[in-house]
Amino acid sequence: MALREAPCTDFVAQLSSKAPVPGGGGVAALAGALGTALGGMVCSLTTGKKKYAEFEEDIQRILARTGELQDRLLRLIDEDAENFYPLSQAYGLPKDTDEQKRVKEETLQKCFKVAVQGPVEIMRVCHEAVILEEELVEKGSRLAISDVGCGVLLLKGAIRSAWLNVIVNLNCITDQDYCAGLRAELVPLMEKDCAVCDEVYRKVLAILEK
Repeated sequence: MALREAPCTDFVAQLSSKAPVPGGGGVAALAGALGTALGGMVCSLTTGKKKYAEFEEDIQRILARTGELQDRLLRLIDEDAENFYPLSQAYGLPKDTDEQKRVKEETLQKCFKVAVQGPVEIMRVCHEAVILEEELVEKGSRLAISDVGCGVLLLKGAIRSAWLNVIVNLNCITDQDYCAGLRAELVPLMEKDCAVCDEVYRKVLAILEK
């Protein structure tokens, strides 16, 4: 059974076990999916309301896209696990001779680059979800505004968690140009997204505390 299809109780039980997957990457993807789904819920609760008729077209666009992003993040739970498997196997390769050591290191380097792709993609997908949630502060139903705040908190956690899973792989990759390229893309993206999430949270809190 795919991890994304497992009952919540089974997923959590496996997460707390010594099984290598799911791990931090899978949880980051799940958190991102949950945060994105909350944005979709706000859209669903806003749809058709006369008070928000001027935003109906935007709400429908956001609803459709959050559904796509949510599905992508759920698939990434399993993709991350699949990408990690070759690395877990490579650690067990023999290293008794110089040739074995060379083969093992080359294999590990390839596997690190595979393993990092899941969390990288999680960050990219969550970035788009954050932008959509930001719109909902102004366009979503006030009756569900707290869910916008909850959504961005989950997305921020997903982004930060995914980044930790990127770093743990980059620290082992010897291709410095490759590492520098990912850092140059993802660090500014992460800082921008987290700043947006914080601002959305502040706006939501201000609305609720009026």
